[in-house]
Amino acid sequence: MGENAELKAALAKLGFKQEELAGQMNTALQQLTGRTGNFSDRTVRNLLNGSTSRPFGKTRIALESVFGRPIAELGFRPPSSEALREDSVLRRRFVTATTSIVASSAIPATASASPKRIGTQDVERLQERFAEIIASDHRHGGQRDIEVKAASMSGEALDLQESGSASQRVRSHLYGTAAAFRSSAMWAAIDGRRYDAAIAHMQAAQHLAEMSGDSAIKFRIWSHAGTMYRHMGRHVDAAAANQVARNLDLTRRDPMFASLGLARQGAIHGAAGDKTATRRAFHDAQVAMDRADPLAYRPVWMNAFFDQAELHSLALSAYLALGDHARAEYHAHQCLASVRPHMARSKAISTTRLARAQLEQGDLEPAVATAMSVSRDAAMLHPRVAGMLHVFGKRLQTLAPGSAEAASWTQYALDTRKAGL
Repeated sequence: MGENAELKAALAKLGFKQEELAGQMNTALQQLTGRTGNFSDRTVRNLLNGSTSRPFGKTRIALESVFGRPIAELGFRPPSSEALREDSVLRRRFVTATTSIVASSAIPATASASPKRIGTQDVERLQERFAEIIASDHRHGGQRDIEVKAASMSGEALDLQESGSASQRVRSHLYGTAAAFRSSAMWAAIDGRRYDAAIAHMQAAQHLAEMSGDSAIKFRIWSHAGTMYRHMGRHVDAAAANQVARNLDLTRRDPMFASLGLARQGAIHGAAGDKTATRRAFHDAQVAMDRADPLAYRPVWMNAFFDQAELHSLALSAYLALGDHARAEYHAHQCLASVRPHMARSKAISTTRLARAQLEQGDLEPAVATAMSVSRDAAMLHPRVAGMLHVFGKRLQTLAPGSAEAASWTQYALDTRKAGL
């Protein structure tokens, strides 16, 4: 068969080395079966060099769970119809035994078996798992295991589509749930600065969202895309992507979605250096939020993070980028005074930005104290926080070389790195 170029490209997009893919396959299998697999870098080499041209059973299931795509899209020969039937039964057994996503009474596929009916309870079970992904993201953020788990759950939502009959309404909800999981994988990759992987997740999520017809998840995906391009420094693309989200009719029906779209547009304007547009966007975002009905129904991902504290957090980011450090510090204090306890990742990011705003105003001692108050877990494990603290340290050395504060921070950073070894 020769080298599997499609799998190699997919591996590169996720940023995995061979041993990392083997580890993720083992993790995926453990999540499905409760027992760790025995895949190794040799397994992956055989998949890449063409020695294994038609993976089946646990290997096929693990690969599809990690990449969220059928193996035919990963450069392998399509499985035989017999293998498909066997794998389908095997997958259902795994999922039934460990996640209860598929009803425990499901009947293995045979010629005489009655077709399973997929209902709203099946969708609700998946949505409960989605809520767990959201909670994990707000606690930790940017972690590759969150990305992989979310992508895997998107695949399971699509597997459920194939396991029986369902109404069109239920099928739309399943596509929407699959898109929601993919958008969480996308966000985890953005937060971890794995942009190639984020773009791949975005494309898959957009396709699923279109099939679902769910405007809320379309908003989430395009809004995430705007944030991703902003982090990448592609301000024109960021504004265009966020505008797609803002143009959805959802923003006219619910001012809270309008507020989020405006606030993220303000952050994009700030990164692009447009002071007037930034101030106008945040003014309009606040007006929209004040008009929103706090009791209106909204998706779990929206309720979990967007509030007054998040609006201040986005303003903090924008004004810090503009160099308006006094205004940035104001929004930082407002954010931290009202941030909800479960938003650990957001608290760490806002605290780090507050330290930078204080530093740029010459308040060395408060700035260092603020930076040191960032949790060590976030400082060591969250890519964005770790990167911002590194820049903080370099800027401190530039502004106050040889100062007691610079020496204190250098020692603290060294101790933190040692603690993480």
